[in-house]
Amino acid sequence: MSLKNHLRTLFLLTMLALPVMSSGQTVKTADLHIRDPFVVVDQAKGVYYLYRSATDDVFAPSGDRIGGVEVFTSKDLENWEGPVKVLTVPEDNWIHGTIWAPEVHKYRNKYYIFATLNTDIKWKRAEKGRPDYLFRGTQVFWSKSPMGPFKAFDKVPFTPQDQMCLDGTLWVEDGQPYMVYCHEWVETVDGEMMVRPLKKDLSAPAGDPQRLFCASAAPWVTSRDLYVTDGPFLYRTRNGKLLRIWSSFGEGGYAVGIAESTTGKITGPWKQHAEPLYSTDGGHGMIFKSLDGRLFLSLHGPNGGGLERARFIEIEDTGDNLILKK
Repeated sequence: MSLKNHLRTLFLLTMLALPVMSSGQTVKTADLHIRDPFVVVDQAKGVYYLYRSATDDVFAPSGDRIGGVEVFTSKDLENWEGPVKVLTVPEDNWIHGTIWAPEVHKYRNKYYIFATLNTDIKWKRAEKGRPDYLFRGTQVFWSKSPMGPFKAFDKVPFTPQDQMCLDGTLWVEDGQPYMVYCHEWVETVDGEMMVRPLKKDLSAPAGDPQRLFCASAAPWVTSRDLYVTDGPFLYRTRNGKLLRIWSSFGEGGYAVGIAESTTGKITGPWKQHAEPLYSTDGGHGMIFKSLDGRLFLSLHGPNGGGLERARFIEIEDTGDNLILKK
């Protein structure tokens, strides 16, 4: 089994073994098991929303567990109430398996979950020594509230259905929304970073995907199993530079690197920063501004063994780059 699939399997088994908390309970950040932590900040209400995947002990006809998403809320990034279930994959969805890396984006006064769905159903047998190809893709759900419930659009992925894709995120540029996502290294060997335009209401794709770069373009990436692309997130600096943080494996394990658009546009070209932003066995990051105006990198670490926790690391926007706050 490949390294990443092994880690994902460990995560699923750990999640299934954990007791389910009912709404209203409180848990410390250090005790909350989570991968790919995504934070939404409501400045008006003074609330942080933290989203993670949630798998019910309910099975679809395919044999897959029914995936979902739940949310915790906090006022201080330390004490979290919840979880509250905000999404359950519809019974007539294209697939039903575990959700990876749910993100929630506010757009035009609604909230949208970008969720990667998975299944154990093989659609193509790989060459000897390679993992088989499974159905995997990013789907979008919507709600009027960050607390859900979230509903599907057409119950199909926004990534190509005949490709293994994951980790979709939203970027809006000059009024045009895009989904940035990863074409899985399992299929491509050298993981690809992709972009695809969406309809203005985010209800469906509005054009063909375009490749932006591959994992091997970053000098800090080392080949462990293969070249992985994970967790893209876009950020524009105070000087207007367009940066993308993303994850792969470096000398210190799972890491977060930075790519920079040389044109300031989502289509690039993109150049890779030589050194990762974070390199110590943690990754799949996103960036948010705290209620008191500080800038944070959110990621999980360590990257396996059921020990994954959310880490909120203060960072600095220099105008030209992002650096860890000393």
